[in-house]
Amino acid sequence: MATLANRYARKERRPDVLSGTPRAQSIDRWIFVATAAWFIAIVLTGFIPDAIGMIAAAKAGMRPPLPLVMHVHAVLMGSFMVLLLTQSVLMATGRCGLHKRVGMIAFALVPVLVVVGLLLAPTIYHQVWNFAQTGPADIRPQMRERLLALDNILLMQIRIGILFPLFMGVALATRRANAGLHKRMMFLATAVPLPAAIDRMHWLPNTLPATPVGTDLWVLTALSPLFLWDVLRNRRVHEAYVIWLAIYVPVALVAYALWDTRWWHAMAQWIMGV
Repeated sequence: MATLANRYARKERRPDVLSGTPRAQSIDRWIFVATAAWFIAIVLTGFIPDAIGMIAAAKAGMRPPLPLVMHVHAVLMGSFMVLLLTQSVLMATGRCGLHKRVGMIAFALVPVLVVVGLLLAPTIYHQVWNFAQTGPADIRPQMRERLLALDNILLMQIRIGILFPLFMGVALATRRANAGLHKRMMFLATAVPLPAAIDRMHWLPNTLPATPVGTDLWVLTALSPLFLWDVLRNRRVHEAYVIWLAIYVPVALVAYALWDTRWWHAMAQWIMGV
């Protein structure tokens, strides 16, 4: 990963400042703030109604209570999104020194977020599995169907668990040598877990539960304003997008191939030890 980051750092050592009209230069700065706010809006739109529904279902005895690790994960993810927005505002307003100092928080927050995410997946899975065995008789069939869905969701969780820290590692490793790669990769890494919010927007047209292709198309849609402005201003596709797609697409294709197959359902149960 360091070698890949250094390779592109050597290739682009010029300052990441684009010439043009004052209006264009203003957009260059604030497009990242707008993208951070846009990501937060996506997360809140997906999770708030779902969280309210889960709490109500738990109180009615229709699902297991929400585990503590889920609350911890929500706080950590929310903190990360606020950090991304804060860092974007600091750069847009020219406070680079404070941006660098505040950015050190990411070195502690990202690993903790990844570890908590790894704990969250089996915790929820085992809760649902236990409820499918011991819950009210009329609820058990729904829980068994939910388990099949969680098998497929595990594919997405594994993908996030691999790609999010990988892309964040590239972003943090290039923060000094390649500002352009650093700032774009921060947002591309943050886009990786967006499916968790997008999949909760059941009113969106999607290909689920047959395949997660639709969710990935929504992720690309979420990134499209930043990407299109980048191409318009630079007259080229920035290396950050090339790196991201070169890794993201093959991993996504593996998930598509395994999705809802009998082998994967058996493998998911083996992974979860049930």
